[in-house]
Amino acid sequence: MRRVAVTGIGIVSPLGDTITQLEDNLVAGRSAIGRLDDEAFGRLTTRIAAQTAFDGVRHFDPPKLRMLDRVSQLALVAARKALEDAAFEPDFDRSRAGVFIGTGMGGSLTTDDGYRTLYEQQSDRIKPFSVLLAMNNAAASWIGLEYGITGPNLTYSTACSSSAVAIGEAAKAIRAGDADVMIAGGAEAPLSLGTMKAWEALRTLAVEDTDDPAASCRPFSKNRTGLVLAEGAAIVILEEWERAVARGAVIYAELAGYGLATDIAHLTRPSVEGQARAMDLALASARIDAADIAYLNAHGTGTPANDPVETAAIRQVFGAYADRLAVSSSKSMHGHLLGAAGALEFVIAILAMRSGVMPPTINLDQPDPECDLDYVANAARHGQRIGAVMSNSFAFGGTNAVLVAKAA
Repeated sequence: MRRVAVTGIGIVSPLGDTITQLEDNLVAGRSAIGRLDDEAFGRLTTRIAAQTAFDGVRHFDPPKLRMLDRVSQLALVAARKALEDAAFEPDFDRSRAGVFIGTGMGGSLTTDDGYRTLYEQQSDRIKPFSVLLAMNNAAASWIGLEYGITGPNLTYSTACSSSAVAIGEAAKAIRAGDADVMIAGGAEAPLSLGTMKAWEALRTLAVEDTDDPAASCRPFSKNRTGLVLAEGAAIVILEEWERAVARGAVIYAELAGYGLATDIAHLTRPSVEGQARAMDLALASARIDAADIAYLNAHGTGTPANDPVETAAIRQVFGAYADRLAVSSSKSMHGHLLGAAGALEFVIAILAMRSGVMPPTINLDQPDPECDLDYVANAARHGQRIGAVMSNSFAFGGTNAVLVAKAA
């Protein structure tokens, strides 16, 4: 069977735009969550989010910028970084390459701006390219256009598991022989008043910690109150293993396993069975035992409903070994990137395996009896031998995606 190597990583995240910045902030347990001071967010009840320092003006000329919603800008820059990191030969066969991108909200900033122009400003003139900016497949299409990629080009929109699905399906395309190289990952730019108001109405957002807004996201802690929205993008380059070895590529990891399972209980309420099945399928796909996983990057949203269910699902899959398994939620630091979360967290799991440093779950000050695993609480764990990692992504709508990577 064809194996899949991870040979490039590109990120634009609240915790930094380079691998070094991301790792430094994760290891230090720094939170990127902060208060939204822009008065455009004045009508929000909870004004916290995790923003990036990204400015599209630094990366695109004005004519190009007018054609790109922020989500596509983030995706394009992350893809550029990933391709540069992979150091491809200039004449690589683009007909044997593809682009699979995940996003939950698509060009929501463009949509929000259009409705504001139409209803608030009472104008009949909105941006002429609004449809092209807002469509969910815009980011994947722009990446394909930018690099002349003529193989498969697909967009996955399965809410919070979107980019994990994109990466898993991209690996399947390589294994099936449909492509030799895949640009895969996700992007999300949900920080508009309309989108955040919608999430606020769903009553899933965290209550702001008035003493320290950065401490507002508290996965697995008894005093958790919800998730914190974030923006960003993460892209990985996947490559057929023998091709990568032949060209002397630096290989971060082998993407060895992928599990996809759907809850059938409820549109928003998580299911132990659905989550456990996705993890079981990923382990079977990777052909490893549960005890081979040394670190698990949890979905860990910090919502009252998710965390105990995920804990129970991990216990069901890992059995007695669950008490020795290191689990952490990096969302405590970078917030929830929705459709891009799975890709960023898969990257974080790979980097932990490479460095031997497990990122912490910060703000875990009040243990919850229902959440009783080793969550690497509050401080990173150094000097660890990590041969395999798992990354969980679970979503509204019930699409559960799990990725397993092994050390290269």
